[in-house]
Amino acid sequence: MASSVIHMCIAKNINKNLHFPENMLLLGSIAPDISKHVGQTKENSHFLTDGKTVDINRFLRKYQSMLNHPFLMGYFIHLYTDLLWDKYFVSEIIEKDTIRLLDGTSVKRDPETYHKLIYNDYTNLNIQLIDYYQLDLSLFYEETILPNITMEEIPIQKLSLLIDHTGVIIENTKENKSYTFNLEQIITFIETSSELIYSVIQEIQS
Repeated sequence: MASSVIHMCIAKNINKNLHFPENMLLLGSIAPDISKHVGQTKENSHFLTDGKTVDINRFLRKYQSMLNHPFLMGYFIHLYTDLLWDKYFVSEIIEKDTIRLLDGTSVKRDPETYHKLIYNDYTNLNIQLIDYYQLDLSLFYEETILPNITMEEIPIQKLSLLIDHTGVIIENTKENKSYTFNLEQIITFIETSSELIYSVIQEIQS
């Protein structure tokens, strides 16, 4: 799954065309990840089938008529981003049972190593992405305004937990060596995903 900052960068990029209130869209773009902060699995929040694949059509069957709400549009962007991340981007660094590092070496793939490498890179690239996309982080220090909607998949009233946790991660970011992917790769993913997802949104809204 892509990082919170990557999700927000894609949402902001797409919003150049949508013109939604940005903070509510950005909140929606990280909202599915509330599940891990309230002791729930991603099964419901990420509309997963077989425990690992986002079923975007299941989300649309339920919420397509409400995508004029910036929170739900951000939520949709998050789910589609994860779909693209897992299907196309991760395959660039994973070969069978190994993870290919930037220096050309490979390490054995296991859940602990994979998550350590990926999340270290997220943390190390956050500052550069925030600067590159001029991301407005006021969501994390202004008073939280929750969306006036109901979703069965996540506890809307607990979103402040997610905001606080994500804010701490961003505050503690650092610029250290990346292991599995570099800034240029992530920017390419963000730009390509933004274009693709916006074209899907245009189809949905036509």
